Amino acid sequence: MTEKEFKASLDGLQAYHFTDGYHLRDGEPLEIGREYVFDGTPVMCARGYHASRHVFDALEYAPGATLSLVECREVTEERDDKLVCRRRRVIATIDATDLLRKFARLCALDVVHLWEAPEIVILYLKTGDESLREAARIAAWDVAWDAMDAAQDAARDAAWAAAQDAVRAAAMGATRRRQRVRLDRMVNQAFNSRFDREGMLD
Repeated sequence: MTEKEFKASLDGLQAYHFTDGYHLRDGEPLEIGREYVFDGTPVMCARGYHASRHVFDALEYAPGATLSLVECREVTEERDDKLVCRRRRVIATIDATDLLRKFARLCALDVVHLWEAPEIVILYLKTGDESLREAARIAAWDVAWDAMDAAQDAARDAAWAAAQDAVRAAAMGATRRRQRVRLDRMVNQAFNSRFDREGMLD
């Protein structure tokens, strides 16, 4: 069965759910292909099986970096960023640690032009070279402390600060939309690669 045929065969909605390793929060093992059924009435943020239609939203609730593509059925409530259901089946799972680190570096590069980032920081963000990570962290903190001092001086001009906030909010909204699309694309590529290597569930 191809990936396209497999996704077309789903009768529930496709969503994402993060766990900390291969166990659910209640300690139950995370098993690919298994459908988990909640015995009772699911209640948002209290009980039942939760997931998010978009991985960017699921990231807000992530206790760890193990990401599952899930099929949800008998959804009892849905909000903008998550849903709760009675039945959730695990379709596939990946360790998203490296993917999320790369995503975080790319997001940082999206806004690196807004400050005078030291070269070591830019190099780390571009390469992900772990041997540069600590030096980049220290350099970034040094610049942040200097920027905080400068910001306190600039705070005297309230009108200017308000104008900057409005521009920043508009820019952040556009940046956040781009980042959502980027993360969706990265996760889809990771799951597609896994499906290509290991095949689909039958």
